[in-house]
Amino acid sequence: MGFLLSPADAASKRDEISHKYITKTKITSRDSVRLVPPLKVDANDITARQSGNLRHWGVFNAGNGAASGFGPVAPYGQARWAEDWSFLVRQTPAKRKQDWFNTLKHISLTDDGTIWLSLSGESRLRYIFETQPLLGTAHVTNASRVLLRNQYGADLHMGQHVRVYVQLLNAEAGGSNTYGYQTGLQRERLDLQQGLIEVHGRILGADTGVIAGRQLFLDAPQSMQSVRDLPNVQQTWNGVRGYAIWKRTRLDLFDFAQTNVEPVGIFGNGVNYGGRLFGAYSSTALPKFQFLGKAGQMFVDVFYLGYLYSGANAALPKAAIGQVQAGSTRRDSFGARVWGKAGPLTLNLDGIYQGGTFRPANSGATRPVHAYAANASVTYSETGLWGAPVAGMQADIFSGGNYSKTNGSVGTFGAPYVAAPPYNDSTLSLTSQNLIGVGPIVQAAKGTVHMRIHVPFFWRESTSDAVYGVNKTYSFRNNLHGGFIGVAPQAQIAWSFRRHWTWTHDLEGLALSRGMRQAGAKSGLFYMQTLTFEF
Repeated sequence: MGFLLSPADAASKRDEISHKYITKTKITSRDSVRLVPPLKVDANDITARQSGNLRHWGVFNAGNGAASGFGPVAPYGQARWAEDWSFLVRQTPAKRKQDWFNTLKHISLTDDGTIWLSLSGESRLRYIFETQPLLGTAHVTNASRVLLRNQYGADLHMGQHVRVYVQLLNAEAGGSNTYGYQTGLQRERLDLQQGLIEVHGRILGADTGVIAGRQLFLDAPQSMQSVRDLPNVQQTWNGVRGYAIWKRTRLDLFDFAQTNVEPVGIFGNGVNYGGRLFGAYSSTALPKFQFLGKAGQMFVDVFYLGYLYSGANAALPKAAIGQVQAGSTRRDSFGARVWGKAGPLTLNLDGIYQGGTFRPANSGATRPVHAYAANASVTYSETGLWGAPVAGMQADIFSGGNYSKTNGSVGTFGAPYVAAPPYNDSTLSLTSQNLIGVGPIVQAAKGTVHMRIHVPFFWRESTSDAVYGVNKTYSFRNNLHGGFIGVAPQAQIAWSFRRHWTWTHDLEGLALSRGMRQAGAKSGLFYMQTLTFEF
């Protein structure tokens, strides 16, 4: 899952890069808002141990470990507890000293080395400038935001089967003409970002484990949810997940409640039992094959995601400008996905049917939900040319409903827990609801620099439904005519200028249609600069 990309997209990036490049000069940011993924390694060509800190997931090390359901891993994981640094104990002292921070990655606490500690950290400084945030509805212009985040963790391994991971977070925010700082997503004095215990071993021939506590969750379509990494505070969950990984099949079961980040006091975060995520995800690796003279590996995934949520995310728009119907909703999302590599092609195709119910807050009959989504991306890579260019197309459709109806089925696709911000739009102005997006993708990498361009064109899937941003329903209604929303050309350049350091620049212009501008929406420019240090 990625931009950091989905496993399919992640697996497509520079499979032939050498181990030396990976461990020393590779772009390493775990920032899920990035349009560009870190350069990836094909697990079919390089083993887990050679590529760094991947666990032994076999074929599910594809996408740099993301195919295992724990997100991209080497050299540093999006979920830091997914890393495995035990291979360092078998390296010579001279090799370990090539990177001073290796001394913090495997600290033996007993003479026999069965109990050991691994430390990890990230400090991220981000500057964001927006001329018209949220299509002009944020009521500020030329907003400059400065965000500083520090996340530091400790991973204690107690023998071969038990580990405990704790990650602390501190976050600061400033700037001029700012907005959104009161939500708890930007400022944290000091809090528990993650705290979990994992028990794992071999059961019925599978690598099996149970992870309980507060944790990131990445085993979901990126078009539906992500770790919410544009702001300082990532989205974490409280609950339990169990996984089993066989040679060619894996299964993940989970039941979570969302972390409540609004209390800003020291260790003030609690649990939002009104925000629930539960379900199952399975993936099967098909036999390897050859296509156009290159290796191919495809996966077939089947999943169920259940959501329970209320508040602004669940409210349905009414026909009157700015009015909504409050309530709560359950969404049952059944989906399938085919993804992977076919020689120089990287494919990602998925379809989702979403059922469930909507319950009005005050009165009225419960309404059924019938919504859908379909997503596709196809890219072609030419490794023999300068920059190993990648070019292709991405197309998405998320169903819409009808704000003039107060009964009958609800047709708007629900994505309450933040799709990956750059999946379609880095600015969070648009999201995976009542949306059609189509546009080309071009990427290139040379040395430690990676570049990407994406130019999506957007339409409303239903002209009888509202326009949606992340956790926001815009007030534009009957004075909004036509389905075309606009075009959002996006570019990113990321430079890993030294080991552990990455400097990234994101630029997006949102040019809205005449119908959107006549309804009151405003076109704008978005620029984001991010400096990340991690070990």
